[in-house]
Amino acid sequence: MSEPPAANYDTPWKEALQQYFEPFLSFFFPKVHPLIDWSQQPESLDKELEQILRQADSGERIADKLFKVWLLDGKITWVLIHVEVQSQYKSDFAKRIYQYSYRAFDLYEQPVISLAVLGDDRATWRPSDYSYKLGGCKLKLKFPIVKLLDYQAKWQDLEESTNPFAMMTMAHLTTMMTLGKPQMRQQGKWDLVRRLLEKGYHQEDIRKLFRAIDWMMTLPEELQQSFEERLNRYQQERQMPLLSNMEVRAMQRGIEQGIEQGIEQGIEQGIEQGIEQGIEQGAVQTARESVLEVLTVRFEVVPPEVIEAINQIEDILVLKQLHRQAIAINSMVEFQQLLSQSQSDS
Repeated sequence: MSEPPAANYDTPWKEALQQYFEPFLSFFFPKVHPLIDWSQQPESLDKELEQILRQADSGERIADKLFKVWLLDGKITWVLIHVEVQSQYKSDFAKRIYQYSYRAFDLYEQPVISLAVLGDDRATWRPSDYSYKLGGCKLKLKFPIVKLLDYQAKWQDLEESTNPFAMMTMAHLTTMMTLGKPQMRQQGKWDLVRRLLEKGYHQEDIRKLFRAIDWMMTLPEELQQSFEERLNRYQQERQMPLLSNMEVRAMQRGIEQGIEQGIEQGIEQGIEQGIEQGIEQGAVQTARESVLEVLTVRFEVVPPEVIEAINQIEDILVLKQLHRQAIAINSMVEFQQLLSQSQSDS
């Protein structure tokens, strides 16, 4: 049996944070959640976060998401979320959180709430403050943390919860516990997906959470194939076609992995290879969906007219070009201009 690809923790967590920010705070940080006026939609500040990361000369990046929120007293606050999910100890983690926090405050003069989720496998590693004293000067930043390992002792609570991050936490812990044990991971993945289907989630939430679980809990190809066959039979027996066709999802996986690898390495070739691998396995509809998915992840809301225009494109070469542009474009307005130009040229 072939070895499974490395578990992908980072991408599922980032997408889950983007999609489920309010449930995230409710589940992990219940003292922060009630401070926010949820009648006002939080704003995801990816560009601002990128500027903070560029300005902070601190080496490897650990900050994942930055949100602008309104408090119940009307004040604006930024919530800076760090998710350390690579299962490894970092001695300067607290220092880097401090650096990102003060850079965010310095650049934008907004109060910052820094939160950290520790998904590593060292039970005693719990950095929650950064401080130093020198010459009568004292500085200290204390930040709330959650340790995912702690939830192993609360497994029944996770199973009973309907919060999306209960499912994310179970997927994360199961992935860690089955390192080097692909058969056990396959069974753990099946148990989680079956629970997801039977939990009473909305169809769209099932699709989003399934994608996160599938991304994270990687399996060797033969075990993944048998998992998909079992899932298809399960849905057919219960007449519940809630998840997208497995062949289509498999096509998309090649595109998604290529995008992720290309962006992380900054190599255009990586992106191009991922696109080519995905499109070779699929058809025009898959290419359309990949463009829309990138736009959704980057800009959250895709105008109906853009969706309609993309769904009318039959030329895969045009879709490939739009896919590359969607990865690098600065705004939805600019993408709409390029889309209009491609329509006029065709």
